[in-house]
Amino acid sequence: MASIAAELGISTASVSNALNQPSRVSDALRERVLEVANRVGYAGAAAATRRLPEGRSRTVGIVFTADIPTALRSPAGNQFLEGLAATCNRARISLLLICADEESAGGMLASIRDAVVDAFVLCTVREGDPILPAVLSRGLPTVIVDSPRGVRAAAWVGSDDQAASMVLGRHLRALGHRSVGLIAPQLNMERQNGQAVPQRWDTSGHLVMRSRITGLLAGLDLPATSVPIEERFEPSAATGADALHALLDRHPELTAVACLTDELALGALTAVRQRGLRIPEDLTVTGFDDIPEAARVGLTTIAQAHYEKGRLAGELFLTLGGGGDAHWRTLPTHLEIRSSSGPPRR
Repeated sequence: MASIAAELGISTASVSNALNQPSRVSDALRERVLEVANRVGYAGAAAATRRLPEGRSRTVGIVFTADIPTALRSPAGNQFLEGLAATCNRARISLLLICADEESAGGMLASIRDAVVDAFVLCTVREGDPILPAVLSRGLPTVIVDSPRGVRAAAWVGSDDQAASMVLGRHLRALGHRSVGLIAPQLNMERQNGQAVPQRWDTSGHLVMRSRITGLLAGLDLPATSVPIEERFEPSAATGADALHALLDRHPELTAVACLTDELALGALTAVRQRGLRIPEDLTVTGFDDIPEAARVGLTTIAQAHYEKGRLAGELFLTLGGGGDAHWRTLPTHLEIRSSSGPPRR
């Protein structure tokens, strides 16, 4: 800390504040301190001094880029955590949940630097998010789940969302659907509830949703400008229902609606029935994830191995550490065809 302060010509207190209490310093000063701290590999006094006698904490930090209550409400997220917890439980390792949503990123960077953990698991990080370099600067084994891909300093586990969505798009096309709308969760940094034009998602750092849209369009063989997209910031059944009403109010000619998550699709199914329409005779609805509720309501969707994804993420940081092509794992997906999809109405 003293050497960083000397190099920048500031006090050690300013260095400490920049690393641990960023609200007390200017953004410009904080960036200067972080640049030097990252270069010399210094993660902060708290993380540097709080060590257990054996030099290990036997704890892994799980970093969510959504707030923790939202993350824990997700059925897919809970299945992932169950698989991860099963691996950690067998190894007698504890889990530390770290919230790193965009609104609190400044404060969470300090939490990441101070976290007394042996490894990190990052869940769906937006491209360009400062959370990723903050975690990598710790030099600990790191596993990235779903996105981003290609980070050489970390292991990776996830699904090929684009290829999976292409299969779903081809299914809808084979049924005869050419008037298709999409319902999507957050597509870019700014909060939005409403229509999403191609420019909003085409350059988005939210790689998972961008890949799902790209795959669907390729499978449908339709240009982006001909497929209306309704976006809702919170992915829930309530917002899915609201989005379905908005989409059909503007585009009553639609014969199919593809939702980018099952939670949105469950709400869309409810809204279709509220409008007095039949599923799938009047409107086909599909999802993505295959959460437990999807089978009960007959939702056609893409099935992911959420539990296996969590279990394998745990195995990666336990046995492989981070980095290298050999530490990438792509899990299979498949199309579950159920009663919510059928040929378009005449």
